[in-house]
Amino acid sequence: MGSKIILLLVVGVLTAYYVYTPLPDNIDKPWKVTALCITLKTATTLAHFGEVLGISHYIKTLMFFMSFLDVPPSSDENVTVTDTDFNNVPVRVYIPNRKSEALRRAIFYIHGGGFSLGSFANFNYDMLSRRTVNRLDAVVISTNYRLVPKYHFPNQFEDVYNSLKWFMRQDILKKYGVDPKRIGVSGDSAGGNLAAAVSQQLLDDPDVKIKLKIQSLIYPTLQALDMDLPSFRENAHFPALTKSLMVRFWSEYFTTDRSLEKAMFFNQHVPVESSQLFKFVNWSSLLPENFKKGHFYNSPTYGTYELSKKYPGFLDVRAAPLLAEDNKLRSLPLTYVITCQYDVLRDEGIMYVTRLRNAGVRVTHNHIEDGFHGVLSFHELNIRYRLENQYLSWLSENL
Repeated sequence: MGSKIILLLVVGVLTAYYVYTPLPDNIDKPWKVTALCITLKTATTLAHFGEVLGISHYIKTLMFFMSFLDVPPSSDENVTVTDTDFNNVPVRVYIPNRKSEALRRAIFYIHGGGFSLGSFANFNYDMLSRRTVNRLDAVVISTNYRLVPKYHFPNQFEDVYNSLKWFMRQDILKKYGVDPKRIGVSGDSAGGNLAAAVSQQLLDDPDVKIKLKIQSLIYPTLQALDMDLPSFRENAHFPALTKSLMVRFWSEYFTTDRSLEKAMFFNQHVPVESSQLFKFVNWSSLLPENFKKGHFYNSPTYGTYELSKKYPGFLDVRAAPLLAEDNKLRSLPLTYVITCQYDVLRDEGIMYVTRLRNAGVRVTHNHIEDGFHGVLSFHELNIRYRLENQYLSWLSENL
């Protein structure tokens, strides 16, 4: 009898430990957030065990779970939805059904998912695209790209860039009734990274005559040099996106070699030969005082040159748009950046805002004090609709 009680106590303690998720006081509907976090934690735990047991790669297991959220293209009275290819890259096209004599504006959207997960077919992205069409009377192009672990950088960047470049051809814009002066690129998380990267790349492409009007970056990841930012320290264990998961996503973007992941986690992956790049991500000079919160800047601990020679992608501006020179940044279009307080990626977005403004770019920064990473996918929460409304209002006014 006594052993059963002890067993029940142990199970109870372990269950409480697993279920308990410490949340800030200002989080909207904390019990719903806790339930959602338990779901995420369960998926990542199963993925971890699957990998340890040799059943499946960690990312592939998460892909399997994510696939249940995919929906087929479905038209309704407001929008016509079709799947097609732009330069051999799959895209989902959303066209408003209402009649229009004038050319329409367009949003080219890039989904998030750590370069590893997600699709334009994901229910959350499909709903966001439909709401964008209905609110803005705009054409929406939602693009896919090849994913980790089968494909690594620069495949993801190249897919998005080739797809966007194809869309910006005069004949394609004419086909979809798009005004070439009113095109914007947008994306969340890893999609925000790709949106920022392709916006920069377009500036140097002599074949592209059309310019973007705006770029919109939703809690973007923008650098892989410093994993010791204040936001990483403060939110390392916030369930929506932990530091360890973000480091895994970054390292997998470049290689399945886990030695890079380990070096990244301990911030020991950048060689001294690339030390000049740290000026672009130095949070001690780029973050406003209220985001430093008494944190002390630690000088970089340099890694080996061999690691960066094998996997140079994390030093490439196409993977880390925050590493762009000022003379590149100053030519970027009107920009909207959303950051969330409880997000490991918070400080990257804020530093990009600082650097863009210093370069003379007009930037609107929307910081969500009660927000966390991925909140646009949490349909049960009021904050999700508040943030979406702010995002669509900005697009409506500026695109």
